[in-house]
Amino acid sequence: MTPDSIEPTQDESQESTTDQHFMIFKPYGYLSQFVGERRKRKPLLGELADFPAGIMAIGRLDHDSEGLLLLTTDGKTSHAVRSKSIEKEYYLQLNGEITEQAILSLCEGVEIGIKGEKYRTLPCKARRLDQAPDLPPRGRKIRDERHGPTSWLAITITEGKNRQLRKMTAAVGFATLRLVRVRIGDIHLGGLQPGEVRPLAVLG
Repeated sequence: MTPDSIEPTQDESQESTTDQHFMIFKPYGYLSQFVGERRKRKPLLGELADFPAGIMAIGRLDHDSEGLLLLTTDGKTSHAVRSKSIEKEYYLQLNGEITEQAILSLCEGVEIGIKGEKYRTLPCKARRLDQAPDLPPRGRKIRDERHGPTSWLAITITEGKNRQLRKMTAAVGFATLRLVRVRIGDIHLGGLQPGEVRPLAVLG
């Protein structure tokens, strides 16, 4: 999935004149939606730019998660990107020093709770990052370093259950303090800054 390098067919070229696609860096504290709920007085994606009518987020990031989010006006594109054939990579800052055994357990799959039911996550890729990744400040302090060490982990999954990654790291004994999505398929967060929006040629 490399939207800037795909040569569109005649049909796709016609479609691209009507459908629009974007990548954004969803900031901490924003909801991954354009229409608010009365009980949730949180900032929405629509406040970041003047988006076209019919725009939708492809998947979502929780209000306290950050990073790469794709937007489209095409429902078929949204469905294709959310499929298990597309990898999603995340950087996670964890409370404590993650162990190799914990990483192995994550890779093999762990049991978490989804809507009151037990669910075993699919095998995934996970590796410890030797140093903190070069990311913009979150905007809200994680916690004081005096509370103990933290570590960084890169996880690549192909599914997206509700708060799945936070539940996964908790299942192996490490709470997630910060979660940033850095890649969807071949599209990388790169140097995008929180709140920044960039148009894409084609998705899928």
